[in-house]
Amino acid sequence: DEIRRARLLLENSGKTLSEPIQNDQTKQAFLLSVSSVHPDTDKITPVLFRPPAFLPISLPLVVVSSLQLQAKHNFFYQFVFHTYTTGFTLLNGNATTKAEEYSVQQKQIFYSLGAISYAACIGAFPLVFMNRYTLKSPFTQLVVKKLLPAPLLGLMSAFTVAVARSPEFENGIEVMDRNGKVVGVSQKAGEKAVKETALSRAVLFGTTFFLPAVLMHFVERRAKFAKTPRALASVRILVITSVLAGMLPVSLSMFPQCGEIKRADLEPEIVSSTEETELFYNRGI
Repeated sequence: DEIRRARLLLENSGKTLSEPIQNDQTKQAFLLSVSSVHPDTDKITPVLFRPPAFLPISLPLVVVSSLQLQAKHNFFYQFVFHTYTTGFTLLNGNATTKAEEYSVQQKQIFYSLGAISYAACIGAFPLVFMNRYTLKSPFTQLVVKKLLPAPLLGLMSAFTVAVARSPEFENGIEVMDRNGKVVGVSQKAGEKAVKETALSRAVLFGTTFFLPAVLMHFVERRAKFAKTPRALASVRILVITSVLAGMLPVSLSMFPQCGEIKRADLEPEIVSSTEETELFYNRGI
């Protein structure tokens, strides 16, 4: 009901105010509408998978995934982490794929489960390898627990995005002109949307794992106040929170959610059907 009232306020404000976005009440209504309603389906997004909920839910999952204690624990934490981020990807991706709706949803769920399991296995593999061959040297500890987790999590985050949203570049997504009129369905636009989202997700979580590891290395060696395990844990949580909170807007703003693509880069049937030089699509989050 709150979302419906907000959207009604936007409709009425657009008719009465010359610059409705400058009005505080209208601005709040706009933000609520954008964050709560899917732009393609017009359906309300579940609360836990809306952009404002992404940071508070993903933060504890990132923290526990960074502990690198035991392989089985690490697998479980990363499985839960990738399950949430993949669910977020599915519910906030482009929903204009032209194929039988049931078959697309069934394929996405099947692919996503496989991608989540694979990503969790890859995340836990360095610890399994280290324990299996009893590699306990300081150099091995540095590589397995400090250096490898960041690129692995970044790559696996991009991988789950690409797999979960694979129907978009297999079947294509709708592209529109400046007036919102659908011009056609493009596989190239779908591929561009998925690549951009995967890259932004890799940058987000790869950096969130890498920077805290580097900073904690200097904290452990130089900070006198962080010599106890409890103090180190508190500093680690603070650093990860700061990096993730700072990187989240950077990741979301790397590419516009309303993506643009030149007409010349699209399929011949779309090129011949419009005179527009640039077309638009929903990139997703």
